Amino acid sequence: MAFMRSLGFRSGVLSVLILLGVLAVWHVATLAPAPAAAPAVALTAEQIEYAKLMGKDPASLASPTSAPAKSGFPTLAQMGAVVAKNLASPFYDNGPNDKGIGLQLGYSLGRVALGYLLAALVAIPLGFVIGMSPLVYRALDPFIQVLKPISPLAWMPLALYTIKDSNISGIFVIFICSVWPMLINTAFGVASVRRDWLNVAKTLEVSPLRKAFEVILPAAAPTILTGMRISMGIAWLVIVAAEMLVGGTGIGYFVWNEWNNLSLPNVIFAILVIGVVGMLLDLMFARMQKAVTYVD
Repeated sequence: MAFMRSLGFRSGVLSVLILLGVLAVWHVATLAPAPAAAPAVALTAEQIEYAKLMGKDPASLASPTSAPAKSGFPTLAQMGAVVAKNLASPFYDNGPNDKGIGLQLGYSLGRVALGYLLAALVAIPLGFVIGMSPLVYRALDPFIQVLKPISPLAWMPLALYTIKDSNISGIFVIFICSVWPMLINTAFGVASVRRDWLNVAKTLEVSPLRKAFEVILPAAAPTILTGMRISMGIAWLVIVAAEMLVGGTGIGYFVWNEWNNLSLPNVIFAILVIGVVGMLLDLMFARMQKAVTYVD
C-alpha cells in the first residue's frame, strides 16, 4: 500500500491515463463518418461522352453511393500496422530511398555522436581556459555573443559550399550547435568554484594540472554536464532539420521522403521515434548529471 501511495506510482498512473485519453480522442477523431445519401446526379450527353472517353463508367458518376471524402489521417489500427511493419524489419536496405527505420536512425545517431564529440573536445578545454582567466573571457566574450545566436542551419549553405560533402556538412552543423552550451556552462562552472577550495590548493602548492583535474573538474562537473545535456537536446533537434535539407540518409530524410510519398502513418511513426530517442538521450545525461552532483 505504501508503494501505491508513492509519488512515482501515482505519477505513472496519471501518465497512463493521459496516454489513454489521447488515444481515445485520436480514435474518435478518426472514426469514418456514416455515408450520407446523396441524390442521383443527372449527367448531360456531353458529360456521359467525356466519361466514356476517360474510361469511366457514367453510371458510377451519377450514383448516390459515392464514397465520402476522407481526412486521410490514420486510425489507431492503421498506425498499429505501420508500427509493427517498421519494427518487424528495421534494418532492411532496398536502395537509396528505401531503408529501414533502424538504419536511418543509426545514420542520424552517428552524425550526432561525431559532431557532439568534436564539440566536447573543443568546448570543454576552452571553457576551462575562459573560466580560469578573466583576460581570456573578456577577449573571447564578444565573439561568443555574436556567434551563439546564429541558427545552426544558417551555416549549412556555407558548409556545403566549402566542404562539398553533405554528410560532413551535417556533422559540422551538429558541432556548431553543440559547442556553445557546453562552452558557456563549462566556463561558468569553472569560474564558480569556491575560492576556499582554490586557496587550499594554492596553500598546498598543488600543480595547475592537478588542481584542474582534482579540484576544479569535480566541482564544476554538474554544471558541465548540464551544458552537455542541453547541447545533446539541441543537436538532436538540429540533425532532423539538417537531414531534411541535405537528404540522402537519416531519420530527418526518412520523414521528408515519406511525406513526399504521401505516407502520413510513416511520418507519424518517425516523429514518435524521434521523440522516444530524444527522451532516452536526455535520460542518459540526467543520470550522468545526478552521478556527479554532490550535496554540501
